[in-house]
Amino acid sequence: MKKKIGFFEKYLTLWVAICIASGILIGNFMGDTVKVLSSLEIFNVNIPVAVLVWLMIYPMMLQIDFSSIKNVGKRPKGLVLTLVINWLIKPFTMAFFAWIFFSKLYAAFISPEMAGEYIAGAILLGAAPCTAMVFVWSYLTDGDPNYTLVQVSVNDLIILVAFVPIVGFLLGVTNVEVPYDTLVTSVVIFVVIPLVAGYITNKSLVKAKGEEWFRQAFLPKFKPVSIVALLLTLVLLFAFQGSIITDNPLVILLAAVPLVIQTYFIFFIAWFGGRRLKLSHAICSPAAMIGASNFFELAVAVAIALFGLESPAALVTVVGVLVEVPVMLSLVAIANKWKY
Repeated sequence: MKKKIGFFEKYLTLWVAICIASGILIGNFMGDTVKVLSSLEIFNVNIPVAVLVWLMIYPMMLQIDFSSIKNVGKRPKGLVLTLVINWLIKPFTMAFFAWIFFSKLYAAFISPEMAGEYIAGAILLGAAPCTAMVFVWSYLTDGDPNYTLVQVSVNDLIILVAFVPIVGFLLGVTNVEVPYDTLVTSVVIFVVIPLVAGYITNKSLVKAKGEEWFRQAFLPKFKPVSIVALLLTLVLLFAFQGSIITDNPLVILLAAVPLVIQTYFIFFIAWFGGRRLKLSHAICSPAAMIGASNFFELAVAVAIALFGLESPAALVTVVGVLVEVPVMLSLVAIANKWKY
């Protein structure tokens, strides 16, 4: 039986496009209301967006089972491949592609100051490897669900210690000033707290109700919450950026090009790296998928906290959401065609 992606996930790009259009319209026709919402901040974090992002991330963290990490030593090569791709290659190639396009190829369209923020948004995407959505891509390519869980769990732990220094280093190299206090605060708010909350919830409910009830009855209730929160966040973001986009509509296309190239580039590196390591398809495919996709919820949240709701950096991370699903579905088709 052919596996199918869920209705909302399958058409996520369509919902994103509708939310973009709605946000732009709201931004142009309800400017005063939008300004009030954009001014609601604490510690440089917009409160409405923070609540929505938290509602996106918390359901993902509920799925993480860190007890699965104890099985890492049995088949380490797949995990090693994932970690090398995600933390030693991907952030740096993303920064390189962003620099080439925004600073060089787009120099006639984008000022150096704007280019710096566009590059920063791309760096935030590149330094945040995928978490929840990789379960979907793994399922569609017949990946090993237990090993995928190990890969995701380990990456979530590494995000806690590697995200800030990698982002700080790459932003520094690209001459973007790094407010480390805001960067660390963002990771605490959008990774540490939901991760701890998700872990406690997971363990408490599994102990009280059992694993099957937790997976089959409890988790599905949060699926629409995460998607709706994502879509509402996009409406807000594009409402805040409405005038910028209408004044320069090509910006979304320009931002999408290096992100798409990076996605395919990383997938092929991970895929052929896995083949060279003689990994089974069930492990190689999720490794390539987790490398190619992004934890865009974290990237969006940190971009907003660091550079503001109306910044080019925030816009790039949102474009990452727009291109993610169609590109990843094309990679699912490639992985299935090349199944071995």
